[in-house]
Amino acid sequence: MRSRLYACLLAFLIAVMISPYLRAFADADSVSPCTALLEVRTGMLLAGDEPEKQVCAGSQTKLLTVYTAAEAVAAGRFAPETTVTVSPCAEGAPGATVWLRGGEKITLTDLMKAIIIGNASDACIAAACAVSGSEEAFVRDMNAAAFSLGMRSSRFTDCTGASAENITTAHDLARLSAALMQIAWLRPIFAVWRDFLRGGETELVSENRLLRDGIGICGMKAGHGEASGYTLAVTAEQDGLCFAAVILGGSDPDARFADAKRMLKQAFSSYYVTTPDFSTENLRPVHVRCGTEDAVMLRAGDLLAAAAPNGEQITCTVILPEYAEAPVRAGQQIGWAAFYCGDSLLYEFPLTADADVPRRRLRDSLRMLLGKMFK
Repeated sequence: MRSRLYACLLAFLIAVMISPYLRAFADADSVSPCTALLEVRTGMLLAGDEPEKQVCAGSQTKLLTVYTAAEAVAAGRFAPETTVTVSPCAEGAPGATVWLRGGEKITLTDLMKAIIIGNASDACIAAACAVSGSEEAFVRDMNAAAFSLGMRSSRFTDCTGASAENITTAHDLARLSAALMQIAWLRPIFAVWRDFLRGGETELVSENRLLRDGIGICGMKAGHGEASGYTLAVTAEQDGLCFAAVILGGSDPDARFADAKRMLKQAFSSYYVTTPDFSTENLRPVHVRCGTEDAVMLRAGDLLAAAAPNGEQITCTVILPEYAEAPVRAGQQIGWAAFYCGDSLLYEFPLTADADVPRRRLRDSLRMLLGKMFK
């Protein structure tokens, strides 16, 4: 009896001693995904969990492949219906494929369908070689395209997402999703969850099951991989509002869809988009020191739209210097207007000089002095 009591006590002490290590081990396996919620029209990041954290992009890399190919269409080098010849390099591509063969003829639109709906890596390589001559050259174009979109925390080493060195953030991927929404000929492809190639011989089925959920989903992509975890980029549009939700590094294949759906529903019920009011009464002439004129009028350009929580007003604060130093050039930024929602800065807007004000020379100073003397 006593030995059994000692055994129970020893087991209890061991459990107490190792429990912190067991919790630490469990925590290491339950990493929270990185998320971002972005309003598409304004490009404003509204919410997110570690949206700027760099993580493996995985197959979401293919979205940038699609965008880079679409840039070649926008530049007039291709049309969506252009027929391209598949490079032999596309054969044996890693991951999902549509079994392309070197020399096969296929339209650029069908390649985009294979990538967007079917997640096909061989279609990525075929598009890369057709657009840039090789995958290596195409990857350089991809990184240039990412930079131009403001994806400054992303870098890519291949066009399929096979490498764990393809790095992005939830915010960057949301930016890319917003840019893809502006490409009219791609939008119908993103909205399809099932399609066919080769006259019905090859079936394509999207992993993005939210396309069948009927909540205004426009498209984008779901993916998964050992290095990237379960990922999702999705856009939705209702009543003139459009949002992009991104989830990276998930550990549950189902949770990413539930989380994105929750984020989008909350966005539609919680935000509105408007162009803030800005009265020219907020503008006053700014004194110009050592100029041929005493002051310069300011000008405001076209205002940007902003997203704000329902029920909260957008306010404006104008910030101007005490004076400007001559010479002043027309269009030169002199001050700025800052738009706030509560204590949160939405964006800053430049206020520029309406005219040139040259620097005053000696004879200009004498003329001004004589003019004051004989008034």
